[in-house]
Amino acid sequence: MKKLLFAILMLLGTFAASRAESPLISQADSAYNADNFRLAADIYLNVIQEEGPSAKLYYNLGNSYYRLGEMGNAILSYERALRLDPADEDARNNLAFVNARITDRPGERGTFLGNALDAMSAYAHSNVWAWMAFTCFILTLVALIAYLFSQVVKIRKIGFFGGIFTFIATCVCLFFSFRAAAIATDSNAAIITVPSTILSTTPRVPQDRNQEAMLLHEGTKVTILDSVRSTTDSIHSLWYDVEVDNAHRAWINANAVQKI
Repeated sequence: MKKLLFAILMLLGTFAASRAESPLISQADSAYNADNFRLAADIYLNVIQEEGPSAKLYYNLGNSYYRLGEMGNAILSYERALRLDPADEDARNNLAFVNARITDRPGERGTFLGNALDAMSAYAHSNVWAWMAFTCFILTLVALIAYLFSQVVKIRKIGFFGGIFTFIATCVCLFFSFRAAAIATDSNAAIITVPSTILSTTPRVPQDRNQEAMLLHEGTKVTILDSVRSTTDSIHSLWYDVEVDNAHRAWINANAVQKI
């Protein structure tokens, strides 16, 4: 009885602490509900910086940016939310909603297979894919035992073909697990947060149209491959060598993007 009472008190204490851990969150929620989206975004950012990030905070921050019309920052926030919780369907749905409304839609420059694999890998956490692979592997062993030791022909056939299927499923789940882990830990993915920017064929501001690689808009996702510091007219700037949709490479000013 004493242990039960102690457990209840601990739960109540934890609940109270979670409720009181950040009165700023309540202020941000109130500001959002009052249509003061700029104040809400500022408070959510402050909470993230002071108390640490969470998927829920980034989700709320993304909603605030969307209502402000800042699509790049909204996409950046939803992407960060999914990094912390790939199973967050609200963040995933909102990300797809905003991506469908930006100028440079994801996948328009990439290959269908590459985009499909990335989308499938990111649908679940790498640990979920790993557990699915482990489950399929156990089923493969069960099927193998049934095939080797059963005296019933029908069971042996089920074990043989079932084992082949579950073994393939194991390999597929392992592939997606490693790919999802790579996506989740990729520190080189970035989102363009300025209205538009012209990418260059060299790590400096294009001097003519021949040095202009492509025009990209707010919200576009790029992969940073390299970086270099450039000096033009005594102005020092950082440039990223980026890849767009696994298809095109060019240089972009670091001030135009934010890493996820």
